[in-house]
Amino acid sequence: MPPRLSPTVAAIQSPPIPEAQAWARAWDAACGPLIDLSQAAPGGAPHPDLLERLAAAAGSADAARYGPILGDDALRAALAADVSGLYDGRVEAADVAITAGCNAAFVTTMLAIAAPGDAVLLPTPWYFNHEMTLAMLGIAARPLPCRAQDGFVPRAEEADALVDTLSDARVRAIVLVTPNNPTGAIYPPATIAAFAELARARGIWLVVDETYRDFLPAGAGAPHGLFRDGRWREGVVHLYSFSKSYAVPGHRLGALVAGPALVEAAGKILDNVQICPARAGQAAVAWAIAALRPWREEARATLEGRAAAFAAALSPLPGWEIASIGPYFAYVRHPWRAEPAAAVARRLAAERGVLMLPGSFFGPGQEEYLRVAFANVDAARLAMVGERLGAG
Repeated sequence: MPPRLSPTVAAIQSPPIPEAQAWARAWDAACGPLIDLSQAAPGGAPHPDLLERLAAAAGSADAARYGPILGDDALRAALAADVSGLYDGRVEAADVAITAGCNAAFVTTMLAIAAPGDAVLLPTPWYFNHEMTLAMLGIAARPLPCRAQDGFVPRAEEADALVDTLSDARVRAIVLVTPNNPTGAIYPPATIAAFAELARARGIWLVVDETYRDFLPAGAGAPHGLFRDGRWREGVVHLYSFSKSYAVPGHRLGALVAGPALVEAAGKILDNVQICPARAGQAAVAWAIAALRPWREEARATLEGRAAAFAAALSPLPGWEIASIGPYFAYVRHPWRAEPAAAVARRLAAERGVLMLPGSFFGPGQEEYLRVAFANVDAARLAMVGERLGAG
């Protein structure tokens, strides 16, 4: 008889994006090309100067050699300076570990702070890769409900109560995602501060995934004040992705920012997972952090326009409701509340040529929702979304 696969991995859902994209094969393009709102991908190419530097770095002999486990010094220092400036805090290069994308930063963090049988609080709706990662590691994902009436912002007092009631597993961390995937919700600084105080009082980690923080509304200021408190290194982990901000998802660059104990643990893990991050992208992005600030601001403004275009397209449609919208994402209620969300999303892909992800991909209690990722679709095509969803 053939050997078996790991039952833990076999029990995990298939990667949701390819599963959803397969539904679009039934679209006959009768009304034009598919409008793919399924994946959070940058809408354009990297800046031309960044492309030149990527090409030059890829062609260098140095980029073909092993680099430091925690990432090249130049990128670690550049990100530390960027975080220090944005958050008005003090972050050093030694606090930074570069990873193969933000998903790798999350996996590394969870391996460092929790063991099989432990639990982690995830706000629901949750980012599906977070839940899948915890399942693979034997760590229980415990839902922390986020409600539409609260703007999908979690409540620290509810998390505090959950820590007491989850007697079957030791809670090791709370994860926050802001701006949020899938809802787009932006957590207020006061909310993040309340969670930091809760985590400190309970002796657990606070992990804040800020993949989309470069797309906050103009004039929003610092996303939070955690880095202004010198105690942040004792229990806060900041996760970041270069993919969206610099339009380089294929180069797989992310980061975690944490205190020395966690960074040391991350080094042990990363030495066995990636040895070192891919080096060509590191060299180019280290330059881009300071040099391309105006370009990143243009990208942020473009996304604001796309969010407005999507909202305008959906507003006249009966039965459709935008429950939450923010950088990159909208979370919408569909009109067919009695149908499973996956069935609705599959039918819209096949019959209307609009591909969105069902809320059921993002945890329990999400059947009435669809997630829309509008960053890679221009305003003209977003207007077509309204026409297609309103047809028939």
